[in-house]
Amino acid sequence: MIVRKNILPRTASDILSVGFILTAIPLLYWFELWVVLPDLYEFGSLSYFFHFFLGNFIILNIVGNFTYTVLCDTSTRDIIVRSSEAETKNGWRLCSSCESLAPPRSWHCNTCNTCILKRDHHCIFTGCCVGHKNHRHFLMFLFYLFVGTAYAFFFNNFFIWGRIHFEFPMSILKIVFPLAIFVFGFDGSIEQFYLLLYIVTVIGMLFTGALCAYHFHLVYIGCVANEKEKNKFIYDLGWKQNIVEVFGDRWYVAWLLPYINSSLPHDGIAWDTPGSWQENSNKTK
Repeated sequence: MIVRKNILPRTASDILSVGFILTAIPLLYWFELWVVLPDLYEFGSLSYFFHFFLGNFIILNIVGNFTYTVLCDTSTRDIIVRSSEAETKNGWRLCSSCESLAPPRSWHCNTCNTCILKRDHHCIFTGCCVGHKNHRHFLMFLFYLFVGTAYAFFFNNFFIWGRIHFEFPMSILKIVFPLAIFVFGFDGSIEQFYLLLYIVTVIGMLFTGALCAYHFHLVYIGCVANEKEKNKFIYDLGWKQNIVEVFGDRWYVAWLLPYINSSLPHDGIAWDTPGSWQENSNKTK
């Protein structure tokens, strides 16, 4: 893996979003495994250890995939000079911003200030672009965020509603506007802070769930966000091969851990269409 030279977020929105992620994830990890779990299960019981290890497995995937997404350089900087097929008919084009030729499916990102291989989008929550080399890790980061928040939401319902005492209308206000606890106070207890964390998991579950549905659908139909917007579906090789294009030859285990090596079938420059892929498949038989 080639590491990005500048991994720091560049814009105000990136800084705030990445800062939120780097604050919320450790805070929720502490809340779920060191506050909620001991309250629901006796320490030392089989159920306690099962959920403790499962929770750590989820956070390992969240942190690991986030790290790979941020660190991986998926730009065109180190590869475009090595191609001998830089012709317009093959999908190559001149990027006026980079002042160099860019391969098919790559697009320039003004925030990252470079062209990105098979660019999907610029993610403000990682402060970098999602492209050919880190697409798998971004999807798994998103997936395990959804799993983690949904998992937490289930257990938080048992934990939080036995502690919150409603006082109309103040309690309603604090649920609808959770940051109001900093205006109206904590009512002499930490329960309102727990309620804030609970609401974060609810919003996180809904948000990441919607993103998972959208981005995994893109993988299923073999395109990225930019191609979907332009109704460009020329790289759809069938759902199974589309998955291999993103998750690699070991796609069936690549989702378990970010550290599992799964080689991608393409170098990010030359891409198969249904016709060329079928032709190559017939030659290998």
